[in-house]
Amino acid sequence: MGSAHNVPEIKTKEEQGVDLIFLSPMFLTKNYKKELGVIKFNLLSKNTKKKIIALGGIKNKNLKKLKMTKSVGFAGISYFN
Repeated sequence: MGSAHNVPEIKTKEEQGVDLIFLSPMFLTKNYKKELGVIKFNLLSKNTKKKIIALGGIKNKNLKKLKMTKSVGFAGISYFN
């Protein structure tokens, strides 16, 4: 598994042979002020056949938006704290 933020990083992870890619930041975080959002997330997801996990800024208020993505799941440290 590995993380990516754009198409070149997705391709790098594929070359590294990962089977799962964390795509971030899905939503705004205190460290990243630029989010992918649902549309850009889905567009980036189309660039790979690997399984994609949404990462970054996951909160109760945006869980419904995750259902609109092509992700197989989500991860978020602050969501579970």
